[in-house]
Amino acid sequence: MHGSVTTPEKVSDRPTTLRQSVYRALDTAQGESGISLAVDVFLIALIAGSVMAVILESIPTFEAQFALQLAVFEVFTVAVFSVEYVLRIWCSVEQESARQQSTFQARLRYMLSFHAIIDLIAILPFYLLLFGLTGSFDMRFLRAVRLLRVLKLTRYSAAMNMVFITFRENGRALSAAFLILLTVMLLAASGMYYFERESQPEDFGSIPAAMWWAFATLTTVGYGDVTPVTVGGKVFGALITVVGIGMVALPTSILASGYSQQLKVSTAVYEGKAAEALDDGILSDDEIRDLEDLRVDLGLGKHTASQILDEGRVRKMLQQQAVCPHCRQAMEPGRQPG
Repeated sequence: MHGSVTTPEKVSDRPTTLRQSVYRALDTAQGESGISLAVDVFLIALIAGSVMAVILESIPTFEAQFALQLAVFEVFTVAVFSVEYVLRIWCSVEQESARQQSTFQARLRYMLSFHAIIDLIAILPFYLLLFGLTGSFDMRFLRAVRLLRVLKLTRYSAAMNMVFITFRENGRALSAAFLILLTVMLLAASGMYYFERESQPEDFGSIPAAMWWAFATLTTVGYGDVTPVTVGGKVFGALITVVGIGMVALPTSILASGYSQQLKVSTAVYEGKAAEALDDGILSDDEIRDLEDLRVDLGLGKHTASQILDEGRVRKMLQQQAVCPHCRQAMEPGRQPG
């Protein structure tokens, strides 16, 4: 008798009804019930409220008057976010991308994802302060870190997710652009140090000191608190200002092009699903609901989705009538639209 080979336990082999229910309730892409919608609304409201509480806490008079209420709300917020964090890790094995992974691999992969890291950062300052693990960290800084909870809202915004995808897909190009910007900034600071160090030693006495002027100039902000006074410095500053226009436009154009490409991909995905749904010429209630969920997930506007569906209906109608959709002439039997 041959010995059995032990293989890693796959997620798909271990369906858990409770875990699947929790996953559907927490995952916005699986929001098919009122429970999922209620959970999303509650978490969004809690995120917004916690961020507002952190902002109001910075007002000394407000903090002194409502210190107890703020503390109670913070404890409640962290408790909810902690439970959410643990539950998301627990049910992350239900994701489609985790079907061929072991339980440990699926959960570890989720814990290293962007949203999981943001969820951890949202509660970490509280526990560091609670257990006195702050060390030499400024407590005010740790409290301010709680403002990053606003990034939790990206989970509920397809448009924001598209922005992060754009950053990820164009990471190398952006890195090259920022490297070029840093190089030009160093050259600008070095040049201004050479021209202005004797006339303004307090502002341009060193290259690091001159980098503030270089940063403000290359980003076209130009605060005006530090300006060249020598002829050489003014001429050099004018050249750097012109160069700065192109430097700022470089990463901006990369992001704009990448975001536009993501929109095209999302539109193409929706067009494909719409064509499948319109294959029989009729949209059922389930197909309409699925297309609406897909539209929300992809971050497409209702007008754009409506146009795609209308074009799909017209295309299907013309195909059924054996009319070329381009020249609108009757086609011969077996002839393809040209």
